[in-house]
Amino acid sequence: MKYIKEFFSIKDIQITSITFLTLLLITLLNLTNGKLWIAMFLGIVGYAVTEYLIHRFLFHMKPPRKNFLLNLMKRIHYHHHAHPNDLNLLFLPVWYSFPIFITAGIIVFFITFDLMIAIAFTTGVLAYLLYYEWSHYVAHRPITPLTPWGKFMKRMHLWHHYKNEQFWFGVTHPTFDVLFNTYKNEKKVEKSDTVRDLEKKQLNS
Repeated sequence: MKYIKEFFSIKDIQITSITFLTLLLITLLNLTNGKLWIAMFLGIVGYAVTEYLIHRFLFHMKPPRKNFLLNLMKRIHYHHHAHPNDLNLLFLPVWYSFPIFITAGIIVFFITFDLMIAIAFTTGVLAYLLYYEWSHYVAHRPITPLTPWGKFMKRMHLWHHYKNEQFWFGVTHPTFDVLFNTYKNEKKVEKSDTVRDLEKKQLNS
């Protein structure tokens, strides 16, 4: 209970949760339309897929030259690697996450021209975003996951932070790490000397 309270004490989580519950209520009131179930499912799958791609190719991108963009990257991910247990750096800020899911919802609307399908899709995205945030939170806090799957994902994420930042990008699942060969036997991977300093690592690459 202590950690659940701590999780929901974070302002970004509160805003995301309120937005999710609002969209979920709207979706539930219209669930006589079977297409909404599909839209929500696709939203969940969409975030599950992009989780890996964003982490690997955006969060670990070469540092931008513009100071404004560099500072954004530091807040979004570089500082998180430098201070992996800092509670203030664990969560995606709403100024980053909200434009992404709003844009996704707008794209779905212009594909389907159906506002409810767009809302249902966005509801699925937010559901998985909150699941991602909780999984990430558990990985960095002194919490023992209840399931073997949760324990495995926590170990895998901590390998990414403390062993080598070039592997194990999945936070909620290892699917794309396996597909793209970034899942390795942890005992056979050398410890990186830049795992806590992404900016230095990227600048030297």
